[in-house]
Amino acid sequence: MSAPSIPAGAFIGHVHLKVADLDRSIQFYRALMGFDLLTQFGQQAAFLSAGGYHHHLGLNTWHSLGGQPPASNTTGLYHFAINYPTRKDLAVALKRLLDGGWSIDGASDHGTHEAIYLHDPDDNGIELAWDRPRSAWPRRDDVLIFNRKPLDFEGLLGELGEPDRAGYLAVLSTYT
Repeated sequence: MSAPSIPAGAFIGHVHLKVADLDRSIQFYRALMGFDLLTQFGQQAAFLSAGGYHHHLGLNTWHSLGGQPPASNTTGLYHFAINYPTRKDLAVALKRLLDGGWSIDGASDHGTHEAIYLHDPDDNGIELAWDRPRSAWPRRDDVLIFNRKPLDFEGLLGELGEPDRAGYLAVLSTYT
């Protein structure tokens, strides 16, 4: 007999990251990612949120002040995902990063969702995502099918309704 599944309404409430430089991380997550700083405890910890939740993101230097990112071939966090409620919200997030001079690592259309990948200043992996409605998820019989198609940057940025996208598309052309 197997254990019961976790309830369908469960979700991951927040991520707490060890960082080397608290001010640098706050700057990244506020200015480039758009989170609000809720509270800060000196140079030891900060808690950030989207929309007033107690915190979506905790940052601390308790065991990492001035530290180096872990080596690439070790265990640890691969990435955490920030899911945006609309495709336009994902486009806004991408534009904010590009306007701030931050590069992305890649992007993909997984069929179930569109994803943009990047790293923060401490080399923590981040996925920015927008989920398609469940009814649109690709399936074969009862099996969910994940794709790895190129992300349609032109269509995504088109969500913003701005006619001049050529500069952004030129930067993003290396990721298709």
